[in-house]
Amino acid sequence: MPNWSRSRLQTWIVEKRILVNGQIATAKQLVWGNEHVEIFPLKIAAESPFVAEAIHLNTIEEDETLIIINKPAGLVTHPGNGNWQGTLLNALLHHAPELKNIPRAGIVHRLDKNTTGLLVIAKTLAAQTSLVRQLQQRTVKRDYLALVLGEIKQAGNIDAPIGRHPIHRTKMTITSKGKPARTNYQVIENFEGCTLLQCSLETGRTHQIRVHLNAIGHALVGDPVYGGKPGKTARAIAQILTDFPRQALHAQKLALIHPKTEQINQWEAPTPEDINDLLQILRKK
Repeated sequence: MPNWSRSRLQTWIVEKRILVNGQIATAKQLVWGNEHVEIFPLKIAAESPFVAEAIHLNTIEEDETLIIINKPAGLVTHPGNGNWQGTLLNALLHHAPELKNIPRAGIVHRLDKNTTGLLVIAKTLAAQTSLVRQLQQRTVKRDYLALVLGEIKQAGNIDAPIGRHPIHRTKMTITSKGKPARTNYQVIENFEGCTLLQCSLETGRTHQIRVHLNAIGHALVGDPVYGGKPGKTARAIAQILTDFPRQALHAQKLALIHPKTEQINQWEAPTPEDINDLLQILRKK
């Protein structure tokens, strides 16, 4: 059954959604061949606590299998922690009502609330299984624009495990008890007091780029959680960087194997207006 993962099939067995010869299947049941197996995936409970909301989506591309979204700043990806409405999931349920039959309305990865850029949404169970597998196998390519405090001259990588902060539970931190995490970065442009980087993820841990860059002394401009103060620089520049209202992070490029065509597809989202305006100001200084 290549269209579904082992874990999903196990879940459906527990939920009594699989029949063998008309009888509810069990996890320990033996099969010998020629059995009649019925699977009822569309009976998956919809995201019942969540309602469809008419929220505008910036759709880069859509077909019968995938939706590529350019997420704006301020939009939470998935409900939770006090954000039960006004999220991307609510918007997706309005945009494509059939997504109520897909776990998490097809969402397979996330961006932080105030990070902009590309997200892929699965429109079918088979597509979701394929995308989750690609993410687990680390074959999905994700490149970010990141404006960081301080001067970085050379490309590099950060290989450090990330886990939940032991005291501040809404934060992540580098810890030996965390999950492996690796971020590669290249210098795109240097400014007074800050540097524009392209960051490529080999893993996808919560707050990964933000935590990793802060760990090497170059927190993201505008980061309210991990950010710091601009270093020795002109007062006007320091004020501009301090006043930027969100983390200057944008998921710019996305590449993956299309679940249906099995071809590599690539997408790119333009630099958001607020970051672009900041860069233009910095170039004039």
